[in-house]
Amino acid sequence: MNDIIARLNWLPGWVVGIGLLVFAALVAISLHGLVLRAISALLPNEYQFGHRLLAKTKAPIRWALINIAVAISLPFAPFDWSVKAMIGKLLTASFICLVGLVAIKALDLAVALHLRRYRIDVEDNLLARKHLTQANILRRALVFVLVVVTAAIALMTFESVRQYGVSLLAAGGAAGVIVGLAAQPVLSNLFAGLQLAVTQPIRIDDAVIVEGEWGTIEEITATYVVVKVWDWRRLIVPLRYFIEQPFQNWTRENASLIGVVMLYLDYQAPLGRIREKLTEIAQASPLWDKRVINLAVVETTERTMQVRVLVSARNAPTAFDLRCEVREKLIAFLQEEAPEALPRQRNDITLPARQRQTSVLVADKTAETQPEQRWAAE
Repeated sequence: MNDIIARLNWLPGWVVGIGLLVFAALVAISLHGLVLRAISALLPNEYQFGHRLLAKTKAPIRWALINIAVAISLPFAPFDWSVKAMIGKLLTASFICLVGLVAIKALDLAVALHLRRYRIDVEDNLLARKHLTQANILRRALVFVLVVVTAAIALMTFESVRQYGVSLLAAGGAAGVIVGLAAQPVLSNLFAGLQLAVTQPIRIDDAVIVEGEWGTIEEITATYVVVKVWDWRRLIVPLRYFIEQPFQNWTRENASLIGVVMLYLDYQAPLGRIREKLTEIAQASPLWDKRVINLAVVETTERTMQVRVLVSARNAPTAFDLRCEVREKLIAFLQEEAPEALPRQRNDITLPARQRQTSVLVADKTAETQPEQRWAAE
Protein backbone atom coordinates (compact mmCIF):
# COMPACT_ATOMS: atom_id res chain seq x y z
CA MET A 1 0.00 0.00 0.00
CA ASN A 2 2.83 2.40 0.85
CA ASP A 3 4.56 1.58 -2.48
CA ILE A 4 1.43 2.43 -4.44
CA ILE A 5 1.05 5.72 -2.59
CA ALA A 6 4.74 6.53 -3.19
CA ARG A 7 4.28 6.12 -6.94
CA LEU A 8 1.51 8.73 -6.81
CA ASN A 9 3.66 11.35 -5.15
CA TRP A 10 3.28 13.62 -8.15
CA LEU A 11 -0.34 14.20 -7.11
CA PRO A 12 -1.37 16.43 -4.21
CA GLY A 13 -1.54 14.56 -0.93
CA TRP A 14 -5.16 15.38 -0.26
CA VAL A 15 -6.15 14.01 -3.69
CA VAL A 16 -4.35 10.72 -3.02
CA GLY A 17 -5.92 10.46 0.44
CA ILE A 18 -9.44 11.09 -0.80
CA GLY A 19 -8.95 8.62 -3.64
CA LEU A 20 -7.73 5.98 -1.20
CA LEU A 21 -10.72 6.47 1.10
CA VAL A 22 -13.16 6.40 -1.83
CA PHE A 23 -11.55 3.19 -3.13
CA ALA A 24 -11.92 1.59 0.31
CA ALA A 25 -15.58 2.64 0.43
CA LEU A 26 -16.22 1.11 -3.02
CA VAL A 27 -14.61 -2.15 -1.93
CA ALA A 28 -16.84 -2.22 1.16
CA ILE A 29 -19.96 -1.61 -0.97
CA SER A 30 -19.00 -4.43 -3.32
CA LEU A 31 -18.48 -6.79 -0.39
CA HIS A 32 -21.78 -5.79 1.24
CA GLY A 33 -23.87 -8.34 -0.66
CA LEU A 34 -21.41 -11.14 0.02
CA VAL A 35 -21.35 -10.36 3.74
CA LEU A 36 -25.15 -10.36 3.94
CA ARG A 37 -25.44 -13.67 2.11
CA ALA A 38 -22.77 -15.20 4.35
CA ILE A 39 -24.55 -14.06 7.54
CA SER A 40 -27.91 -15.24 6.20
CA ALA A 41 -26.45 -18.66 5.40
CA LEU A 42 -25.09 -18.99 8.93
CA LEU A 43 -28.47 -18.22 10.51
CA PRO A 44 -30.90 -21.14 10.91
CA ASN A 45 -34.00 -21.00 8.69
CA GLU A 46 -36.36 -21.04 11.69
CA TYR A 47 -34.65 -17.96 13.16
CA GLN A 48 -37.08 -15.46 11.60
CA PHE A 49 -36.01 -12.56 13.77
CA GLY A 50 -32.43 -12.68 12.49
CA HIS A 51 -33.43 -12.92 8.83
CA ARG A 52 -35.92 -10.06 9.11
CA LEU A 53 -33.40 -7.95 10.99
CA LEU A 54 -30.88 -8.46 8.17
CA ALA A 55 -33.51 -7.41 5.63
CA LYS A 56 -34.40 -4.25 7.57
CA THR A 57 -30.81 -3.20 8.32
CA LYS A 58 -29.23 -3.49 4.89
CA ALA A 59 -28.45 0.24 4.71
CA PRO A 60 -26.97 0.52 8.25
CA ILE A 61 -24.83 -2.58 7.65
CA ARG A 62 -23.58 -1.09 4.39
CA TRP A 63 -22.58 2.13 6.11
CA ALA A 64 -20.93 0.16 8.93
CA LEU A 65 -18.79 -1.75 6.38
CA ILE A 66 -17.86 1.55 4.74
CA ASN A 67 -16.83 2.92 8.13
CA ILE A 68 -14.68 -0.11 8.85
CA ALA A 69 -13.01 -0.02 5.42
CA VAL A 70 -12.30 3.72 5.64
CA ALA A 71 -10.95 3.32 9.19
CA ILE A 72 -8.58 0.54 8.02
CA SER A 73 -7.28 2.59 5.08
CA LEU A 74 -7.06 5.91 6.96
CA PRO A 75 -3.53 5.31 8.43
CA PHE A 76 -2.16 4.90 4.88
CA ALA A 77 -3.69 8.17 3.60
CA PRO A 78 -1.15 11.04 3.28
CA PHE A 79 -3.08 13.41 5.53
CA ASP A 80 -1.88 15.54 8.40
CA TRP A 81 -2.29 14.00 11.81
CA SER A 82 -4.97 16.58 12.73
CA VAL A 83 -7.03 15.68 9.64
CA LYS A 84 -6.69 11.98 10.40
CA ALA A 85 -7.77 12.58 13.99
CA MET A 86 -10.84 14.51 12.86
CA ILE A 87 -11.82 11.84 10.30
CA GLY A 88 -11.29 9.13 12.91
CA LYS A 89 -13.63 10.88 15.35
CA LEU A 90 -16.25 11.32 12.63
CA LEU A 91 -16.03 7.63 11.80
CA THR A 92 -16.36 6.69 15.46
CA ALA A 93 -19.39 8.94 15.95
CA SER A 94 -21.06 7.66 12.78
CA PHE A 95 -20.44 4.05 13.82
CA ILE A 96 -22.04 4.75 17.22
CA CYS A 97 -25.07 6.26 15.48
CA LEU A 98 -25.31 3.21 13.22
CA VAL A 99 -25.28 0.91 16.25
CA GLY A 100 -28.10 2.94 17.81
CA LEU A 101 -30.09 2.83 14.57
CA VAL A 102 -29.71 -0.94 14.34
CA ALA A 103 -30.83 -1.25 17.97
CA ILE A 104 -33.97 0.81 17.27
CA LYS A 105 -34.80 -1.27 14.17
CA ALA A 106 -34.26 -4.46 16.16
CA LEU A 107 -36.62 -3.13 18.85
CA ASP A 108 -39.29 -2.28 16.25
CA LEU A 109 -38.99 -5.72 14.70
CA ALA A 110 -39.24 -7.45 18.08
CA VAL A 111 -42.39 -5.48 18.92
CA ALA A 112 -43.93 -6.28 15.52
CA LEU A 113 -43.22 -10.00 15.89
CA HIS A 114 -44.65 -9.98 19.42
CA LEU A 115 -47.88 -8.20 18.37
CA ARG A 116 -48.36 -10.46 15.36
CA ARG A 117 -49.88 -13.09 17.65
CA TYR A 118 -52.67 -10.78 18.82
CA ARG A 119 -55.60 -9.53 16.75
CA ILE A 120 -57.46 -6.39 17.68
CA ASP A 121 -60.14 -6.65 14.97
CA VAL A 122 -62.06 -9.40 16.79
CA GLU A 123 -64.90 -9.12 19.30
CA ASP A 124 -63.02 -10.39 22.36
CA ASN A 125 -59.82 -8.35 22.01
CA LEU A 126 -59.09 -7.40 25.63
CA LEU A 127 -55.81 -9.34 25.78
CA ALA A 128 -54.73 -8.02 22.38
CA ARG A 129 -55.42 -4.40 23.39
CA LYS A 130 -53.48 -4.96 26.62
CA HIS A 131 -50.37 -6.18 24.80
CA LEU A 132 -50.69 -3.52 22.09
CA THR A 133 -50.81 -0.73 24.65
CA GLN A 134 -47.89 -2.05 26.68
CA ALA A 135 -45.74 -2.71 23.62
CA ASN A 136 -46.33 0.72 22.07
CA ILE A 137 -45.66 2.67 25.26
CA LEU A 138 -42.55 0.68 26.20
CA ARG A 139 -41.25 0.90 22.63
CA ARG A 140 -41.52 4.70 22.59
CA ALA A 141 -39.83 4.94 25.98
CA LEU A 142 -36.96 2.66 24.93
CA VAL A 143 -36.53 4.51 21.64
CA PHE A 144 -36.26 7.77 23.57
CA VAL A 145 -33.62 6.27 25.87
CA LEU A 146 -31.67 4.80 22.93
CA VAL A 147 -31.66 8.12 21.09
CA VAL A 148 -30.45 10.01 24.15
CA VAL A 149 -27.72 7.48 24.98
CA THR A 150 -26.54 7.25 21.37
CA ALA A 151 -26.41 11.02 20.98
CA ALA A 152 -24.56 11.39 24.29
CA ILE A 153 -21.91 8.78 23.43
CA ALA A 154 -21.46 10.26 19.96
CA LEU A 155 -20.97 13.74 21.39
CA MET A 156 -18.40 12.46 23.89
CA THR A 157 -16.07 11.51 21.02
CA PHE A 158 -15.43 15.23 20.36
CA GLU A 159 -13.47 17.27 22.89
CA SER A 160 -15.30 20.54 22.17
CA VAL A 161 -18.78 19.13 22.91
CA ARG A 162 -17.90 16.32 25.30
CA GLN A 163 -19.49 18.13 28.23
CA TYR A 164 -22.87 18.05 26.49
CA GLY A 165 -22.64 14.29 26.12
CA VAL A 166 -21.71 13.92 29.78
CA SER A 167 -24.64 16.16 30.71
CA LEU A 168 -27.04 14.02 28.73
CA LEU A 169 -25.84 10.84 30.45
CA ALA A 170 -25.26 12.05 34.00
CA ALA A 171 -27.43 15.20 34.10
CA GLY A 172 -24.56 16.91 35.88
CA GLY A 173 -23.33 20.49 35.82
CA ALA A 174 -25.17 23.65 34.84
CA ALA A 175 -25.94 22.39 31.34
CA GLY A 176 -27.47 19.23 32.78
CA VAL A 177 -29.63 21.23 35.18
CA ILE A 178 -30.87 23.51 32.39
CA VAL A 179 -31.61 20.58 30.13
CA GLY A 180 -33.37 18.77 32.98
CA LEU A 181 -35.56 21.76 33.79
CA ALA A 182 -36.40 22.32 30.12
CA ALA A 183 -37.22 18.65 29.62
CA GLN A 184 -39.28 18.31 32.80
CA PRO A 185 -42.68 18.10 30.99
CA VAL A 186 -41.26 15.59 28.53
CA LEU A 187 -39.71 13.46 31.26
CA SER A 188 -42.84 13.58 33.43
CA ASN A 189 -44.94 12.41 30.50
CA LEU A 190 -42.33 9.73 29.76
CA PHE A 191 -42.57 8.35 33.30
CA ALA A 192 -46.36 8.66 33.16
CA GLY A 193 -46.26 6.57 29.98
CA LEU A 194 -44.21 3.89 31.74
CA GLN A 195 -46.70 3.88 34.61
CA LEU A 196 -49.57 3.56 32.14
CA ALA A 197 -47.82 0.62 30.48
CA VAL A 198 -47.45 -1.19 33.82
CA THR A 199 -50.78 -0.40 35.51
CA GLN A 200 -52.84 0.06 32.31
CA PRO A 201 -55.72 2.27 33.43
CA ILE A 202 -56.31 2.77 29.70
CA ARG A 203 -55.62 0.67 26.62
CA ILE A 204 -55.94 1.11 22.89
CA ASP A 205 -59.63 1.08 21.83
CA ASP A 206 -60.92 1.53 25.40
CA ALA A 207 -64.23 3.38 25.71
CA VAL A 208 -63.70 6.34 28.07
CA ILE A 209 -65.33 9.55 29.22
CA VAL A 210 -62.77 12.36 29.46
CA GLU A 211 -63.68 15.99 30.17
CA GLY A 212 -67.35 15.10 29.70
CA GLU A 213 -66.71 13.64 26.21
CA TRP A 214 -67.38 10.00 25.33
CA GLY A 215 -64.89 8.39 22.97
CA THR A 216 -62.36 5.62 22.40
CA ILE A 217 -58.58 5.58 22.91
CA GLU A 218 -57.21 5.83 19.38
CA GLU A 219 -53.49 6.37 19.98
CA ILE A 220 -51.06 6.56 22.90
CA THR A 221 -47.86 8.46 22.12
CA ALA A 222 -44.85 9.28 24.28
CA THR A 223 -46.41 12.54 25.54
CA TYR A 224 -50.17 12.52 24.85
CA VAL A 225 -53.21 10.34 24.22
CA VAL A 226 -55.57 10.76 21.27
CA VAL A 227 -59.24 10.15 22.17
CA LYS A 228 -61.57 9.70 19.21
CA VAL A 229 -64.85 11.33 20.28
CA TRP A 230 -68.16 9.82 19.17
CA ASP A 231 -68.66 12.54 16.52
CA TRP A 232 -65.17 11.86 15.06
CA ARG A 233 -63.48 14.79 16.77
CA ARG A 234 -60.08 14.14 18.32
CA LEU A 235 -59.40 15.04 21.96
CA ILE A 236 -55.68 15.42 22.71
CA VAL A 237 -54.94 14.70 26.38
CA PRO A 238 -51.50 14.67 28.10
CA LEU A 239 -50.38 11.35 29.50
CA ARG A 240 -50.23 12.78 33.02
CA TYR A 241 -53.99 13.42 32.91
CA PHE A 242 -54.77 9.70 33.14
CA ILE A 243 -52.50 9.39 36.20
CA GLU A 244 -53.57 12.52 38.07
CA GLN A 245 -57.24 13.10 37.09
CA PRO A 246 -60.32 10.88 37.48
CA PHE A 247 -61.98 9.59 34.33
CA GLN A 248 -64.40 6.85 33.32
CA ASN A 249 -63.21 3.67 31.58
CA TRP A 250 -66.14 1.64 30.31
CA THR A 251 -64.04 -1.29 29.11
CA ARG A 252 -61.51 -1.69 31.94
CA GLU A 253 -62.18 -5.39 32.57
CA ASN A 254 -64.55 -6.30 29.74
CA ALA A 255 -66.52 -4.56 27.03
CA SER A 256 -70.02 -5.48 28.28
CA LEU A 257 -72.14 -2.58 29.57
CA ILE A 258 -75.59 -1.99 31.04
CA GLY A 259 -77.57 0.70 29.24
CA VAL A 260 -80.00 2.89 31.19
CA VAL A 261 -83.23 4.38 29.83
CA MET A 262 -85.19 6.79 32.04
CA LEU A 263 -88.93 7.28 31.52
CA TYR A 264 -91.22 9.79 33.26
CA LEU A 265 -94.75 8.34 33.39
CA ASP A 266 -98.12 9.14 34.86
CA TYR A 267 -99.33 7.25 37.94
CA GLN A 268 -101.93 5.49 35.78
CA ALA A 269 -99.18 3.82 33.68
CA PRO A 270 -99.66 0.00 33.43
CA LEU A 271 -96.26 -1.11 34.66
CA GLY A 272 -96.97 -4.80 34.07
CA ARG A 273 -97.80 -4.28 30.39
CA ILE A 274 -94.77 -2.00 29.97
CA ARG A 275 -92.52 -4.63 31.55
CA GLU A 276 -93.88 -7.28 29.17
CA LYS A 277 -93.33 -4.96 26.20
CA LEU A 278 -89.75 -4.29 27.33
CA THR A 279 -89.04 -8.03 27.42
CA GLU A 280 -90.54 -8.43 23.96
CA ILE A 281 -88.43 -5.57 22.55
CA ALA A 282 -85.19 -6.85 24.08
CA GLN A 283 -85.69 -10.45 22.96
CA ALA A 284 -86.40 -9.32 19.40
CA SER A 285 -83.32 -7.08 19.23
CA PRO A 286 -79.96 -8.52 18.02
CA LEU A 287 -78.20 -5.86 20.13
CA TRP A 288 -79.22 -7.39 23.48
CA ASP A 289 -76.71 -9.87 24.94
CA LYS A 290 -79.45 -11.72 26.92
CA ARG A 291 -77.86 -10.99 30.30
CA VAL A 292 -79.61 -8.05 32.02
CA ILE A 293 -83.14 -6.69 31.60
CA ASN A 294 -85.06 -4.84 34.31
CA LEU A 295 -87.75 -2.21 34.85
CA ALA A 296 -88.28 -0.48 38.19
CA VAL A 297 -89.80 2.69 39.63
CA VAL A 298 -86.85 4.51 41.19
CA GLU A 299 -88.38 7.90 42.07
CA THR A 300 -91.75 9.62 42.45
CA THR A 301 -92.76 13.27 42.35
CA GLU A 302 -96.04 15.11 42.83
CA ARG A 303 -96.76 14.78 39.10
CA THR A 304 -94.94 11.73 37.66
CA MET A 305 -93.04 8.60 38.59
CA GLN A 306 -89.54 7.94 37.29
CA VAL A 307 -89.12 4.52 35.70
CA ARG A 308 -85.63 3.10 35.06
CA VAL A 309 -85.10 0.54 32.30
CA LEU A 310 -81.89 -1.55 32.26
CA VAL A 311 -80.67 -3.54 29.27
CA SER A 312 -77.19 -4.96 28.67
CA ALA A 313 -75.08 -5.17 25.50
CA ARG A 314 -71.69 -6.58 24.50
CA ASN A 315 -69.92 -3.19 24.15
CA ALA A 316 -70.43 0.54 24.56
CA PRO A 317 -71.53 1.44 20.98
CA THR A 318 -73.99 -1.45 20.95
CA ALA A 319 -75.34 -0.43 24.36
CA PHE A 320 -75.96 3.09 23.10
CA ASP A 321 -77.83 1.83 20.03
CA LEU A 322 -79.85 -0.58 22.18
CA ARG A 323 -80.85 2.23 24.56
CA CYS A 324 -82.09 4.31 21.65
CA GLU A 325 -84.06 1.39 20.22
CA VAL A 326 -85.70 0.53 23.55
CA ARG A 327 -86.55 4.18 24.23
CA GLU A 328 -88.15 4.72 20.81
CA LYS A 329 -90.19 1.51 20.86
CA LEU A 330 -91.45 2.04 24.42
CA ILE A 331 -92.57 5.59 23.59
CA ALA A 332 -94.37 4.29 20.47
CA PHE A 333 -96.06 1.59 22.58
CA LEU A 334 -97.23 4.14 25.15
CA GLN A 335 -98.57 6.47 22.47
CA GLU A 336 -100.56 3.74 20.73
CA GLU A 337 -101.71 1.38 23.48
CA ALA A 338 -101.37 3.24 26.77
CA PRO A 339 -101.73 7.00 26.21
CA GLU A 340 -102.94 7.39 29.80
CA ALA A 341 -99.36 6.58 30.89
CA LEU A 342 -97.93 9.71 29.33
CA PRO A 343 -97.26 12.58 31.75
CA ARG A 344 -100.08 15.09 32.19
CA GLN A 345 -100.76 18.14 34.33
CA ARG A 346 -103.89 18.11 36.57
CA ASN A 347 -105.61 21.26 37.83
CA ASP A 348 -108.45 21.12 40.41
CA ILE A 349 -110.19 24.54 40.72
CA THR A 350 -112.31 25.07 43.87
CA LEU A 351 -114.27 28.35 44.25
CA PRO A 352 -115.43 29.91 47.57
CA ALA A 353 -119.16 29.66 48.47
CA ARG A 354 -120.03 33.33 47.57
CA GLN A 355 -118.32 32.98 44.19
CA ARG A 356 -120.21 29.73 43.51
CA GLN A 357 -123.59 31.42 44.26
CA THR A 358 -122.73 34.35 42.02
CA SER A 359 -121.74 31.96 39.25
CA VAL A 360 -125.07 30.10 39.55
CA LEU A 361 -127.11 33.36 39.38
CA VAL A 362 -125.18 34.54 36.36
CA ALA A 363 -125.72 31.21 34.65
CA ASP A 364 -129.51 31.30 35.36
CA LYS A 365 -129.78 34.87 34.12
CA THR A 366 -127.92 34.00 30.98
CA ALA A 367 -130.25 31.07 30.35
CA GLU A 368 -133.33 33.35 30.73
CA THR A 369 -132.03 36.09 28.45
CA GLN A 370 -130.77 33.84 25.71
CA PRO A 371 -134.30 33.10 24.28
CA GLU A 372 -135.13 36.82 24.22
CA GLN A 373 -131.90 37.53 22.41
CA ARG A 374 -132.70 34.79 19.92
CA TRP A 375 -136.24 36.19 19.34
CA ALA A 376 -134.89 39.69 18.89
CA ALA A 377 -132.48 38.38 16.34
CA GLU A 378 -135.32 36.75 14.46
